Amino acid sequence: MASPYPPIERNTPLRVEAACVSEQADDQTLLRVDSINKQYADQVVLANIAFDIQAGEIVGIIGPNGAGKTTVLEVLAGILPAETSDVHWLGRPLPPSRRREAMFYLPDGVRPYQDQPVTRVLSFFADVYRKSTDEITNTIQATGLTPVLHKRVHSLSKGYGRRLMLALGLLTPHPLLLMDEPFDGFDLRQIREIVGVLRAEAAMGRTFVLAIHQLLDAERVCDRFILLADGRVRGAGMLNDLRARTELTSGTLEDIFLALT
Repeated sequence: MASPYPPIERNTPLRVEAACVSEQADDQTLLRVDSINKQYADQVVLANIAFDIQAGEIVGIIGPNGAGKTTVLEVLAGILPAETSDVHWLGRPLPPSRRREAMFYLPDGVRPYQDQPVTRVLSFFADVYRKSTDEITNTIQATGLTPVLHKRVHSLSKGYGRRLMLALGLLTPHPLLLMDEPFDGFDLRQIREIVGVLRAEAAMGRTFVLAIHQLLDAERVCDRFILLADGRVRGAGMLNDLRARTELTSGTLEDIFLALT
């Protein structure tokens, strides 16, 4: 069925600031994915991917390695072309060329400006997005980067590299952050710290879509789940909704995933 809304044209201001405040977006879906299909030659990688995201929630795309989680994020962010990529932002079609205005993608295993000190990289991002000194300080404290501010990016441990990427994402004005494996390299205590940061941001209306393969990590942080296997959505909803669907009244996310896949 054709959308009643015209597509967002290149010169039309994108309503991203209002989407940061959950009270202004409660009656609307922030992001709706109607259809994503991706294939390489004859191999189908993603098939009929569809889901929606509400403002101020943390959604986990859950699945084993090779399920297609990273591909979903890359198509969604407009980085990777796909056969179909039908995405709506606050009810209006959002073409791939404009998605970087609404969402910021934090990939797995990437460290920008590796020869630069952490403090310089943070300052550069803060300058780009016109963040105040207080905002930089609060972000550094929230992500626990103080001990490594003067280290060069290439010398950071895996965990601190993740913290830096999260800090850069938090310094952007984008209302939606896409994060690929955000807890990889963290121990349980560190995961709890980062979960606290994400929860605080979500309480202020920011929205997160996280690709996670560790199901226990997903249970700790996510409000809703999109279960992905073999490039297809096998289930979506809150944990209790998924339990009801599988009749596993006290099942863990792992139990539910196994039942649905």
